[in-house]
Amino acid sequence: MELPINPIAIPIAAVAALFIGALWYNPKFGFGIAWMRESGMTEERIKSGNIAIIFGLALLFAAMLSLLLMQFTNHQWGAFGMVGGDPTGAEPSFEAFMADYGNKFRTFKHGALHGTIFGVLGALPIIGTIALFERKSAKYIFINAGYWIVTLAVMGSILCGL
Repeated sequence: MELPINPIAIPIAAVAALFIGALWYNPKFGFGIAWMRESGMTEERIKSGNIAIIFGLALLFAAMLSLLLMQFTNHQWGAFGMVGGDPTGAEPSFEAFMADYGNKFRTFKHGALHGTIFGVLGALPIIGTIALFERKSAKYIFINAGYWIVTLAVMGSILCGL
């Protein structure tokens, strides 16, 4: 029995988050200047951080998000959960179910849909709530939530389509 995901998709989706961020927050052709202004970030402060730790943790967090997002994009994980995660002890109906439905809704488009939903209903409320209490602007919320909505759509398409 094959797993309901290509395990290579997880690190690819995680790396995609960093690439999208590099474009999204780029001052030359992304939202970098507006984000810096709205967040109170300065060039000096950007240069003061330990880039290896920042990008290393960002990659780790993106990989963690990939693992979570996989549960939302690949519906076959629900079938594995119903048998306790070990299909070897499952009833024969599990094999029949997976034979019929094991590859259903496994497209880039379907993953992008679920990633977008996850971004709108997950990332936006989290970022928005934090930003409200930090007294950040609506522009700040939409720049950051927009990044995550787009990124989660791309990550979802990778996780579901590969």
